[in-house]
Amino acid sequence: MDFIDYYNVLGLDRNASSDDIKKSYRKMARKRHPDLNPDNRGSHNKFQQINEANEVLSDPEKRQKYDLYGKDWQHADQSEKAERSRTNASEAGGSRSYSEYNDSDFSDFFSSMFGRSESKSAQIKFRGQDYNAELRLSLADAYVTHRQTITVNGKNIRITIPAGIENGQVIKLKGYGGNGVNGGPNGDLYITFSIADDLKLKRSGDDLYTLVDLDLYIAVLGGDVTIDTFSGRLKLTVKPETQNGTKIRLKGKGFPVYKKEAQF
Repeated sequence: MDFIDYYNVLGLDRNASSDDIKKSYRKMARKRHPDLNPDNRGSHNKFQQINEANEVLSDPEKRQKYDLYGKDWQHADQSEKAERSRTNASEAGGSRSYSEYNDSDFSDFFSSMFGRSESKSAQIKFRGQDYNAELRLSLADAYVTHRQTITVNGKNIRITIPAGIENGQVIKLKGYGGNGVNGGPNGDLYITFSIADDLKLKRSGDDLYTLVDLDLYIAVLGGDVTIDTFSGRLKLTVKPETQNGTKIRLKGKGFPVYKKEAQF
């Protein structure tokens, strides 16, 4: 993966405070959000970089590693372990040459730092970076299983969204993150779903609620009214002398249970 200067992405210098990072992220995320730039592929990619930069710089531990190791920050633990192994071996008083060390003691980062030039077939494998993305759906979209294509880091990914997905729910797509290094496994992609409220139907768990206005004639004498649901229009029989605030339950007309569409 190409090196991305996270400070430059957020328009900050390296002395930026946590508040500076938070303010800049919110401002730039709003400006570059895909919903506001639906036809701008570059803006979508920039939005992904902004989220990635915020994830690293807003976390003190990740930021410290990024400041110290730059593009190799994700491999800091392995690099430090390799350096400790090299130092301990040196302090032991041995006169071993570099060629006597196992390649697993060194990361690419430290090999270049300490001048190791031998070409070895065995290299340390590093797992790719995890990616995070947000996908916005309407409540009607979340009601049915459907397929949708999302773009992450310039790559189109077609996914199936099960009916009953909840607002804020996160799903993991294994292997759809950053590429691994030296044959290491790819990272994973985590998708957070943001589901907008519907104007007529409100969701509470797997139940749906709607308000029905009755004229005085039907409320007093009873009659039929038609209501809208995600599965179509229904005729509802109102009993005579129905009071304001009365609740009527329609079995099986709520939201599908996640990954169990036959259940409501």
